[in-house]
Amino acid sequence: MRALLVVNPAATTTSARTRDVLIHALASEMKLEAVTTEYRGHARDLGRRAADSDDIDIVVALGGDGTVNEVVNGLLHKGPDLENLPSLAVVPGGSTNVFARALGIPNDAVEATGAILDALADRSERTVGLGLAAGTPGSPDEAVPERWFTFCAGLGFDAGVIGRVEQQRERGKRSTHALYVRQVLRQFLEEPHRRDGLITLDAPGQDPVTDLALSIICNTAPWTYLGNRPMYAAPRASFDTGLDILGLRRLSTAAVTRYATQLLTSSPEKGPHGKHAVSLHDLTDFTLHSKAPLPFQMDGDHLGLRTSVTFTGVRRALRVIV
Repeated sequence: MRALLVVNPAATTTSARTRDVLIHALASEMKLEAVTTEYRGHARDLGRRAADSDDIDIVVALGGDGTVNEVVNGLLHKGPDLENLPSLAVVPGGSTNVFARALGIPNDAVEATGAILDALADRSERTVGLGLAAGTPGSPDEAVPERWFTFCAGLGFDAGVIGRVEQQRERGKRSTHALYVRQVLRQFLEEPHRRDGLITLDAPGQDPVTDLALSIICNTAPWTYLGNRPMYAAPRASFDTGLDILGLRRLSTAAVTRYATQLLTSSPEKGPHGKHAVSLHDLTDFTLHSKAPLPFQMDGDHLGLRTSVTFTGVRRALRVIV
């Protein structure tokens, strides 16, 4: 068995010594090529190389959700092909690791490596659905290329928070949950559209949902973690269905306090709810339009401003070692 190991050297929770141990463990069980990423987008390029190769069976991503997202986009650059594309394995090394944890992979890198080796010995894998987003035809964003996401996307408030976090990281701050909480508060205080939402959701066969101030698209549950606490924006979201969306029409102080409390106490049975909350389950195709450009994120990666994004839920898109 031949494997390509994609290593993000800046992974938040993985030291150089740990990476060496993991590489040695994987190399003892397979023919392994380990490549360290050197620039943003390098993991995507490596995933593309693996997809176009005839002799790579598995791509192992060692890093956080951003690294996994890049690898997946490289693997699927020509679209899903379950019979011929390499399988994906994930060794979590980021601060949150939502995709890996949603799959039941241990959050510790060493334990995750052991779990992957056990799964390979048992030939255990799972086929998962993914989300695909692209600029909407006829909109100012129609030239924006399509991109896959593994667990979530967002237009508006939450993407603005992620943009703020990335700015802080560029200034040398570590990616911690405390940093995220501070940026949530700053985004709330400075958000110009929190009382009058700009976003409209259009889905085939349904009436438009208007005046959303926040929109979170989920491909699985939980949506994210605060430390070890899972938070469920869309509890019914699953790798086996289409996409779910949570929209909030109002972000007043009272509304944010209520919905933040609901998120912190959310469970697989119950997420945020109320008269200003909109929850839709198992959507295959829909579009979000905004009256003005808003921040957009996918898998925790800030992608700039967008006015219109079209989403597709693609079932059975990728094989994952679990």
